[in-house]
Amino acid sequence: MRTTCAAAIALLLAAGCADEGASGPASGAARGFGARPATLVVAEQATLRQVNDVVEAVGTTLANESLTITAKVTDSIRQVRFEDGDFVAQGDVLVELTNEEQTALLAEAEANVLDARTQYERLKDLLDQSSVPVSDVDEAQARLSAMRARHQAILARLDDRLIRAPFAGLLGFRQVSAGTLITPGTAITTLDDISTIKLDFSIAEIHLGVVQPGLRLTAQSAAFPDLTFPAEVETVGSRVNPVTRAVLVRALIENAELLLRPGMLMTVRLTISSREALTVPETALLQRGGQTFVYTLGEGQRATMTAIDMGVRRGGWIEVRSGLAPTAQVITEGVLKVRNGAPVRLAEQDAGNAGGVRS
Repeated sequence: MRTTCAAAIALLLAAGCADEGASGPASGAARGFGARPATLVVAEQATLRQVNDVVEAVGTTLANESLTITAKVTDSIRQVRFEDGDFVAQGDVLVELTNEEQTALLAEAEANVLDARTQYERLKDLLDQSSVPVSDVDEAQARLSAMRARHQAILARLDDRLIRAPFAGLLGFRQVSAGTLITPGTAITTLDDISTIKLDFSIAEIHLGVVQPGLRLTAQSAAFPDLTFPAEVETVGSRVNPVTRAVLVRALIENAELLLRPGMLMTVRLTISSREALTVPETALLQRGGQTFVYTLGEGQRATMTAIDMGVRRGGWIEVRSGLAPTAQVITEGVLKVRNGAPVRLAEQDAGNAGGVRS
């Protein structure tokens, strides 16, 4: 009985060893990369792009020229010749004050000028005939000059009663009416030249060396989210704020369509430097701890995990400062299924998976 049992056990052990000898190497191959199917991926070559270093700031718009229209004299308003929000040209009459007294004085002055001229010309003719002394002619000429000066003074006083636009621009709200008694300093309306808009914003002092007049920038407003307004630095402030360590910069925006108004808040993007850099799509990134990796295609079409030094991010791609060759093929889709050293197959080479894969 014991002999039979021992023979059976020996037979089982021999069978087990035979199975292990036959299947051991094959099982090891099955566990290795050689036996697992190649992962389907999409790969792209790293690309050289123009990368801009951009400083962002928030600024406030100002009119190119801006003032409050006031009177020079005390008098009542005869006529208001504008409406709220009118565009006016330089020299347009906005308000006319009463001027009856000045009109009468002007008529008197014109008559006096005519009389003085007549007297002077008569005496000059008599002087040519040696009928009057030279002193009489000189006196008549002096009187004529005085009458002309008085005439010009009355014309100036009349002109002070016509309040004109000193420059072309957009008027604000009317603050007076016909019959209003105004004095010097009384606000009539506002006038803004918005053909060009000034944009004031602050930047950190560390950028002071690169921000110079003539530097181009762009600005955007929440009022026009789909528009970008090009601008140019006009002036850099002469002082740095000792508290904020910032300097004030003024840029000019051509406002031909008159969309922008004074007092608007705008976001400024200022390109301070530009360079050519190696870039890869953001989908290629793999974070492990504090490091950033990408998978590149190595020899035998196997994935190789490569550490990179990442720079700026822009619109779906990132700058690679170091760690990647310019000719590297980087896996951009299927990244999460790939293992370091594992074989891969490219979607563009696989007719059955032409649509690509997803990470």
